[in-house]
Amino acid sequence: MIASIRSLKLYGLIVVGGDGTLRIARELSELGVPVVGVPKTIDNDINGTDYTFGFDSAVNYASEAIDRLHTTAEAHHRVMILELMGRDAGFIALTAGIAGGADVILIPEIPFHLETVRKKIQERVSLKTFFSIIAVAEGAYPAGRPQTFASQGDEVYIPRLGGIGQVVGEYLVKECGFETRVTVLGHLQRGGSPTAFDRCLATRFGSAAIRLASRGGFGRMVALHSTRVEDIPLSEALDIPKRVDLLGDTVRTARAIGICMGDE
Repeated sequence: MIASIRSLKLYGLIVVGGDGTLRIARELSELGVPVVGVPKTIDNDINGTDYTFGFDSAVNYASEAIDRLHTTAEAHHRVMILELMGRDAGFIALTAGIAGGADVILIPEIPFHLETVRKKIQERVSLKTFFSIIAVAEGAYPAGRPQTFASQGDEVYIPRLGGIGQVVGEYLVKECGFETRVTVLGHLQRGGSPTAFDRCLATRFGSAAIRLASRGGFGRMVALHSTRVEDIPLSEALDIPKRVDLLGDTVRTARAIGICMGDE
C-alpha cells in the first residue's frame, strides 16, 4: 500500500470509516503516510466526536420501525421485540428506543436480567396495557452469560452477532405465555436515503478534511464538537472506545420516563 501511494505521488489520503478503518489509517500514519480521518459509522462509537454520519439515518429508520411495530403490537396484544445493530455500543437501540416509545431497552453496556424484563411486561399487563415493545441491541446479553452469536467466525471473518432478540422472546413465551414476535432489522439500517442531518454533517466533514489536509494536518480526524467541526489526533479517537454513558442524560431520561433497562 505504501509503495503504491508513493508511486502514485499522492499528497495524502482522506480515510472515511469506522473504528476498524480508522485504526488502519492510524497504522498507516505511524508508518509515514499522510492521512486525515473522517468518522463514518452508524454505531456512533468513535471517541472525540459528538456524532458520526450514518448514525442519525440509522436511528431514524429504527425509530420508524418501532412506530410500525406499535400498530400490530397494540392491535393483537403482543410483545414485539426489535433487534437492532450495536456490537459493543448501544447508541442506536437507546436513542431509537426512546424516540419510538419502547418499554424495554437492552444495550451491551448494561448486562440485563431476563426476570427484570418479565416483571416489566407483567407490570404493564396488570395496568391493562396488553402490549409491549422491546428494543434490543445485537450485542446485549444477560448478566453472567456471553453474547449471542449467529456464527462463530473463522480465520477471515469475525464472529457475527445475532439472535439475542430470539433468546428474549423464547424466554417470555416459556415463562409467561406472552404472544411474542421478533423482528431483526439487520442491514436495512445501513442503507437507503440518509437524513438531512447526515447529508449536511458528511458535507461539513468532507470540507473540513480538505482544509485540514491542505494545511498539512495529517494524523488527525475531523470531529463534531457541539456546533463546530474541529479536529483531533487519530490516537485520541481510537485509544478509548466510545460507549453509552450510563450516568449520562440519555440513560437517566430513559429511566425517568419508565423505560426498563433490564438491570433493576
